[in-house]
Amino acid sequence: MSDQIFYHSYHNRDRLVHIVDNDPGTCEALSVLFPLEGFQTRFSTDTETFRLSFESRSPDIVVLNLRDREQDTFQTLTAIKDRQMGIPVFVLLDQADVDGAVDAMKLGATDVFVKPLDNEKLMRSVRDALRRDVHLGAVKGGRRPVEVRGFNQLTPRERDVLQRISNGQSNKEAGRELGISPRTVEVHMARVMEKLGARNTADLMRIVLTG
Repeated sequence: MSDQIFYHSYHNRDRLVHIVDNDPGTCEALSVLFPLEGFQTRFSTDTETFRLSFESRSPDIVVLNLRDREQDTFQTLTAIKDRQMGIPVFVLLDQADVDGAVDAMKLGATDVFVKPLDNEKLMRSVRDALRRDVHLGAVKGGRRPVEVRGFNQLTPRERDVLQRISNGQSNKEAGRELGISPRTVEVHMARVMEKLGARNTADLMRIVLTG
């Protein structure tokens, strides 16, 4: 029987959803929707206010309107993903825009939704994202960096090791690149799995690959 990761809405009481949309009506509607699932919410009608709020408290989920593909909102999405904290970002489009959706996914968006929103579909996607602690980021240099919710609890060396193992390298190959022994790679991976709650390397890889 395959393992299953369960989602429980009561876990959401400490989770913050930050909504970024220049339409106050959308912000207010989503600020009603998410608390029904137990979430805390904040909203910003401009990206600068969001960035200031982000520095005071990192959200667990971001809902971001690309606002007619303005460059500033793409930069905001990139800035979130560059932190490699595993924060799922759900992108909203005011109207159907295939190119915009593709660009958002390339930058690491978890999912893209076109207004008017299908609330149940949005919440289903949010629940699926919260079942995962490890996500794949935007393509960089032909590879997708690994994003981990709570990534800041890992040391820089643990991040390096996780990145290489998740990209398919063996302990020997990762150790050669990092200038450490395969055994040291194993030790780092054991610490990573302990911090992230993975039972073994296969369990961690399964989460990454299904992300």
